[in-house]
Formats: sequence, C-alpha cells, structure tokens
Amino acid sequence: MAQVRNKKIVLKDYVYGFPKESDMLLVTSDTINLKLTEDSNAVLVKNLYLSCDPYMRGRMSNTQGSYIDSITLGSPIEGLGVAKVIDSGHSKFKKGDLVWGMTRWEEYTIIKAPDQSIFKIEDTDVPLSYYTGILGMPGMTAYVGFYEICAPKNGECVFVSAASGAVGQFAKLSGCYVVGSAGSKEKVDLLKNKFGYDEAFNYKEEQDLDAALKRYFPDGIDIYFENVGGKMLEAVLSNMRFNGRIAACGMISQYNLEQGEGVCNLMHIVTKSLCMQGFIVRNYFHMLPKYLEMVMPLIKQGKISYIEDVAEGLESAPAALIGLFSGKNVGKQVVVVARD
Repeated sequence: MAQVRNKKIVLKDYVYGFPKESDMLLVTSDTINLKLTEDSNAVLVKNLYLSCDPYMRGRMSNTQGSYIDSITLGSPIEGLGVAKVIDSGHSKFKKGDLVWGMTRWEEYTIIKAPDQSIFKIEDTDVPLSYYTGILGMPGMTAYVGFYEICAPKNGECVFVSAASGAVGQFAKLSGCYVVGSAGSKEKVDLLKNKFGYDEAFNYKEEQDLDAALKRYFPDGIDIYFENVGGKMLEAVLSNMRFNGRIAACGMISQYNLEQGEGVCNLMHIVTKSLCMQGFIVRNYFHMLPKYLEMVMPLIKQGKISYIEDVAEGLESAPAALIGLFSGKNVGKQVVVVARD
C-alpha cells in the first residue's frame, strides 16, 4: 500500500486581535496511506487549490462566536478547496473525480462525510481554481445575498463595501447603478475598469464616509451588500432609501477587534422600513445547480470578469490568509498546493 508523508498547516495558538503567520505552522505528519480500508465510507483526496476567506478568522479563536466550531489546536486549518479523489469508499464519488468543498490545509485529506461537505465538479471547461471563488462558496454568497435576499429591480442604486467582482457585475446585469468601496487605488481602478462598476472610491481616503456616500448616492441607496460593518454600516444606514434592503454577508472590520464597535443609528431600520438580513451561504447550497446554470454561461461568454491572486505552495498559505485583513490581495486569494 502506497504511503506518503503529509505536509500540513496547523493552528499553533488561538488568535486574539490581528492574526500572525506564527499562529500557524507548516509540519510534516507521519505517513498516510493512499488507500482507504475496505470498510471505509470516506473519500481520500489530493488537495489542489485552497481558498483563503475572511470567515476563517472566526474559527481561529475560541472566544468570539462563529457559526462553525473553532479549529482544534495542533490540527490542520480547515477551509474550502478544490481536490482530486485518490480513493473512495463512498458510492457518490470515485477515483479521479474532481471535487470542491470543505477540506484541510494539507497535501492529502480524508473526508469522512463527503456527501455533506464536498461537491463533484461536472464542468472542467473553466480553470479548476474558479471553484474556490466565482463557481464556489464566494460566488454562491454573492448570488444568494443579491438575488435571493435583496431582490433587485432595474434602475435601483446598489452599494457594495469591500467590493470585489461578482456582486457588482450581477448588479449591472440587473440594470442597477452600482458603486463599490475598496482599500487601494489599484482595487478602485479594477472595480471601474474591469468589473464595470459605475463608480468606486477608496474608503481609506475618505475623512467622512457619510459625505462620501451622499456624493455617490444623492438620492440614497436601495441595496447594500454588507461586508464591513462598523463605521461603514453606520454611514450606509444614514443614506438608505425607504424600503431599502441590506444583505449582511460579513463584517471584516470587526473580526480582529477584541471589543466590537457599536452602530449608533440603528433607528433608521425602523424609520425607513429597512430590511436587513444576515445569512450563511451553506444554508443555500441546495441552490447551487440553479446558480451554476446562470453563471457558467456568463463566464464562458466573457460577460463576467474574474481575477485571482495566486500564492504558490502550501507553505505560502498563512501569509496569504493574513493578507486578507490588510487588503493585500487583489482578486480572489487562492493557494496552489498542486496542479494535478
């Protein structure tokens, strides 16, 4: 039976405040068999691409609440990725299948409940790494938050904080006016010139976020895709229109604070009859076929643009993840473990 030494990134210490590379360690484990036991119902995969996502910060702490359990100290970081099936004891998967879903930051992973955590990749006419982003969880998040929760109408005004590509492009395809905020000139230029946003601004250069939003939305905001929280949310609430909708996807400004910031003007939710709904995308994965049916032709026809920030090698994963929280990545942050 073939055996290999399995390299992995493990969580060394729980994180308080801003994470550091030293909170994670690259280790080489004892040997792992590349053949499952006869009675196994698991799937053994070789990890190809790993996704770095802001929600992972919550799992690195054992104090702040998260919708997923904390990572166990000394265990591999868990996250989404693309992998190739090396061996399978599960009827739904076979050797050679390509899959995406929840895996671990290591070269090889045994997935014990594959029918609950990974999805078979049926269309390989696009780069496999896209299933860490636009064709995977982040893309689904944009789809659910924008279409299912915000229900856009032609001509509405949309604001996206910590903007990247998908939400704004969906908004333009729906006939909306869309503005995004980002943390660098390079990202602002991408939003306007690559992703087709009507306007974009660098929030770090704005002394008054409320005034900035009034400049771009003189008649107010109909839809806000919330990624930031804190002072940005406070400014947005002041600029929402009557019956506006807010899809709360995340609040990245709060993830590394030991004491979260309060929002002082929540009364706008009442006086403007706003609908603000948080959501966890995994509760909507039953809609994945519907989403792929919509977005795959748009990608192949060049109607959706997509950019990746690629880090090479498992050892680069800690720095890549930490870079998310200072805005170092330009595009979807992906780590290449192996290309096949």
